[in-house]
This record gives sequence, structure tokens and C-alpha cells, in this order.
Amino acid sequence: MTQKQHPLGSGFTAASTAEEILEGIDLSGRNVVVTGGHIGLGLETTRALSGAGASVTVAARNPDRAAAALAGVERAEVGRLDLLDPASINAFAARYLDSGRPLHILINNAGIMGGPLVRDARGYESQFATNHLGHFQLSLALLPALRAAHGARVVNLTSGGHRLSDIRWDDPHFTTGYDGMLAYGQSKTANVLFAVELDRRWAAESIRGYAVHPGVVLGTNLGPFLVDGEVRTPWQSDDELRAMGLIDEQGRPVRDPDREMKTPQQGASTSVFAATSPLLAEIGGVYLKDNDISPLDEDPKPINFGAEPVVSSDVVPHAVDPESARRLWELSERLLER
Repeated sequence: MTQKQHPLGSGFTAASTAEEILEGIDLSGRNVVVTGGHIGLGLETTRALSGAGASVTVAARNPDRAAAALAGVERAEVGRLDLLDPASINAFAARYLDSGRPLHILINNAGIMGGPLVRDARGYESQFATNHLGHFQLSLALLPALRAAHGARVVNLTSGGHRLSDIRWDDPHFTTGYDGMLAYGQSKTANVLFAVELDRRWAAESIRGYAVHPGVVLGTNLGPFLVDGEVRTPWQSDDELRAMGLIDEQGRPVRDPDREMKTPQQGASTSVFAATSPLLAEIGGVYLKDNDISPLDEDPKPINFGAEPVVSSDVVPHAVDPESARRLWELSERLLER
């Protein structure tokens, strides 16, 4: 397979915003689904696409909360979706298919990060189940609507955290040796591999797949988990965030897009680029960052979460390996059968 991870020279930068990506693009008549499209990066993505004329269905676990967050956003509606509940996924897809609308853009945006080991009702590790398997099931269930668009894109939100872990083929659900960040890394690798194989399987039907690294964006609600009923996040103290260079002495997020630290509007831009850019009309199955195709890092260095964690977020070989992508697809199909 020819290696496709070559930057295009898109003309955009790490500092570009979603609105800048969409300048001159008219999405009138286009239908979009965004999971978690009511908060953080998802909300900025919804706002930008709606502002360009698209009709956006936001999939959320709590429709009332989502509707309140979307007040004033034109052409946005809400549907209930719990990515840990297969029945909820099927119900959401059935409602969408029953509407008869084609689906031009599916943005698999929702996700969780880190935290203690949590399993779903099937016994599956929750990050793999939420970030990958739920979106895998949703995408397959919405395939008829994607086909009906006669030109569709599926965008998976991943992360430079994919560099933390390949797929644990012998133990993807961490029956032993659980580590929250390794589980996160595995789920983010799965997001990329899913895009690679989706594109291989569905490109002939004019459905293209992309994986997107948005950068580091504080305040997106990524990573909350429950401890004794209380919502926590992977990094609890300002001292830890300050040591990592993510907040300043006053506790404000540091914004430095050239070092990955972005505003929500900048973080949402690469999702919008993947979903709409004409530069990608004949390209799919790639990992994007900073509004362009990422180069392949063939000699990745270990990630250090200590002070000044300036590390590459370029894609690494295990996340775009075509054989692994096929293997993950087949594994995911088997897991959905249980």
C-alpha cells in the first residue's frame, strides 16, 4: 500500500479557526450528525457547520442539556444517543434512517479520557467501547444514509495520544494491567485504524474516512469520569496542569497553537477541514492535524507527561497499518455480535 501520510500544503495553520476553514463554502442542503455536538469541540463544530448552512443533528446522552446548549444555533436538532448502549445506538440510527434524509457528514466526536477502570454491560472497557466501538456501530448503522448522500465523509476524532498504545490484541478490555492513559491511547489508535479501513471498504461508494487530531484544548469536557457519583478529570490539580504548561499562574488556559495548545475554535478547525475541504476530494483514510495531512513519524519517541510535555502528535505506523485496520474491523464486528 502506498503511504498516504504526506502534507498537502493546505494553506491553513495550527491557528486557523473553523470559521476560516469554511470561508466560501456553502453547506446548504447538507445533513450532518455530530456526536457530542453540544459541548466543547463538538459545539464549536456544530456552530461552524450550521453557520455555513448545514442542518446538524447533535447526538447526546442528555437531550435536554444538549438542547439548552444549542439554543440560538440555527438548523440544529438533538437526538438521544448513549455510545455505551447498543440499543440506544440502533434506536438513534433507526430514527435518522426513518427520516429519509441522506447523511453527508458524520463526525464521531464524542469521547472520554483516562480515569479508573469502568466496564459496560457487556464487560467491555469503557474507553474502547465509547470512543471506538460505539462509533463503529453507529457508522455501520447509518451506512444507508451515507450511501444516499452520493458523496459522504466520516470523521473520527482521535488524538496524538494514539502514540501511547497499539491495540492490545490479546487483551483489549484490560482484564489485567489496566492503565487509564494506555486504554485511552488504544482507543485513539482504534479511531485512526477505523478511518483507514472504512475508507478502503467504502471509498468505491463515495464514502471517505478521516481521523483528526484537534490539539490540546482545555475546557472541552474530555475525560470526565465518575468516582462515587462525583465527576472528576484525569488531572485534578492546577499544580499538575501548570507543571505541564497548560495553564498560567492565574489558572487561565495557555493558548499557543504552534505547541498544540488551542482555543476551541482552533481545535474544531481540523474536524471541519476533514468534513468539507475540497483538497480532500480524492483522498481518504488519512490522519489529519493542524488542517493538513500529518507526516508519518517512523521513529516515535516515548511520551512524557511530566513538565513541559512538548511531544510530536504526528501519526505513527501502528495507527495506519492496513493489516491492523482490517483486523480491528473484524474484531469490532465480532464484539458487536456478543
